[in-house]
Amino acid sequence: MKEKEFVKEITNIEEDFAKWYTDIVLKAELADYTAVKGFITIRPYGYAIWENIQKYADKKFKEHGVRNLSMPVLIPESLLQKEKDHVEGFAPEVAWVTTGGGEELEERLCVRPTSETIFSTMYSKWLSSWRELPFLYNQWCNVLRWEKETRPFLRSREFLWQEGHTIHETAEEAKKFTLEMLEVYADIIENLLAIPVLKGKKTFTEQFAGADSTYTVETLMHDGRALQGGTSHYFGQNFTKPFDIKFQNREGKEEYAYQTSWGISTRLIGAVIMAHGDNRGLKLPPKVAPIQAVIVPVAMHKEGVKEKAEEVYKELLERYRVEIDLREQYSPGYKFNDWEMRGVPVRIELGPRDIENNKCVVVRRDNSEKIDISLDELNEKLGEILENIQKSMYEACAKRVKEKTTIAHNLEEFEENLKNNQGYVKTMWCGDAECEEKIHDLTGAKSRCIPFEQENLGDKCVCCGKPAKTMVVWGRQY
Repeated sequence: MKEKEFVKEITNIEEDFAKWYTDIVLKAELADYTAVKGFITIRPYGYAIWENIQKYADKKFKEHGVRNLSMPVLIPESLLQKEKDHVEGFAPEVAWVTTGGGEELEERLCVRPTSETIFSTMYSKWLSSWRELPFLYNQWCNVLRWEKETRPFLRSREFLWQEGHTIHETAEEAKKFTLEMLEVYADIIENLLAIPVLKGKKTFTEQFAGADSTYTVETLMHDGRALQGGTSHYFGQNFTKPFDIKFQNREGKEEYAYQTSWGISTRLIGAVIMAHGDNRGLKLPPKVAPIQAVIVPVAMHKEGVKEKAEEVYKELLERYRVEIDLREQYSPGYKFNDWEMRGVPVRIELGPRDIENNKCVVVRRDNSEKIDISLDELNEKLGEILENIQKSMYEACAKRVKEKTTIAHNLEEFEENLKNNQGYVKTMWCGDAECEEKIHDLTGAKSRCIPFEQENLGDKCVCCGKPAKTMVVWGRQY
């Protein structure tokens, strides 16, 4: 009875998905609300997930020659004004600092919503010759965007992210790097977070303010809504010209550099929650889980149980991220539920009878399977189980994406698909922004991307019936 009551604290995923999500964020102690509206505290367990994402991503970036640095959090208004489209795109979300040390500032300073302008200013200062290129720099930092509607991780006013900013000698080199970083993001999301991605190019309406092209990795959540996983932008010379980022080229002439930027954020923690979680709570892929396995001794008061559990813990600790639950104030049943709710991939149960038989019971979080394993083989077998869980979680997500992807040839079919099976909707499109706007007004769905892998679903636009130019995937979004 106690176990059932404990699980009931989480709202049913099918009844109220938004409340279910908030319950998990709070009860799994990933984050908490603060005294400032729209701002959250990321708690140690949530931050540990971000650290694992950061560690994996940072290694991948460095394999591509990227180096980390740190830029100021405040940007003068005059810098933001230099790139017209960029400032217009971010103006509604900017927070301004107008006083410092009790005195009014001569010029307003914005708290960075993104750092293209400050990077561009410094690049202009540092660059002189083609021999110095490329500049491949990234910073791990916080940014501030004054969002109207907020939700922990998905859309908070302050969030953590990385922002890569690079400049190159040629357009071809910059475009190539833009797509390389998109592939890194796909790798992070698919191989670390076990979430399949849809790769493609954003439509002109949806691309980043100031970009020539924006490329995206899109993900689909349990409720069929899309979440943008990460974006990579090719700027061309849109920033390098106004910011005077030029160099002496191989012919000895002055030329403007070509620029990119790319970013992922703590929004990915939200993606992990919503792509994998269930009515028992959080469900973490082993590669990103702060705790991969937890040892729960059963009948801890009996002789030798606690000691054996500690012995197993020390052995596993050399190879895995493992925890041991020695809390005396809770029953084993409560502990089982607690660790399940926190999404730990594997629970290892160890009681007097198990110790007598030199075995333990391993319980998988993803499918609740119970496996008897000899203690002599546990160290090796645990690795195999974790690998299998990672693979199974990815496959479960991929299956859901397939089930929630439909095709529409007209607006009536489009609306019907979203009503009956919310998810991705594939259509043909004429390329006109008016049709894009009409679809959004009518269905609440936005274009997610023009996929790299194109399919010919017909020759007419889903909206206006005119000749189609490309296939687009649409979806309601977070």
